[in-house]
Amino acid sequence: MYPIAFLPPAERYFKKIKEAGLKDAFYEAIKEIRQDPFRGSPKKGDLSGIYGYDVNYRGVKYEVAYRIAERDDDIVVVVVMAGTRENFYEQLKKYLF
Repeated sequence: MYPIAFLPPAERYFKKIKEAGLKDAFYEAIKEIRQDPFRGSPKKGDLSGIYGYDVNYRGVKYEVAYRIAERDDDIVVVVVMAGTRENFYEQLKKYLF
């Protein structure tokens, strides 16, 4: 498994989650991303270099946005942001730019 780091927006979002089932869904998603960081879909245009991974829970679509970074000749997965798909990419662009 690859090491993982969380940027502040992702940390804040994960800390706010109260529902155990949703926490478990995100935990499984992060575990899968750590095993194979290229599993997510690469974004294009303004968001090139960002990968998105879909999480579905109780009929609601969520997204995890992350980067694959190199540190000391090793790959590190950096989770940039997570949340519901509604307005997700607009919020992500505001954070990054």
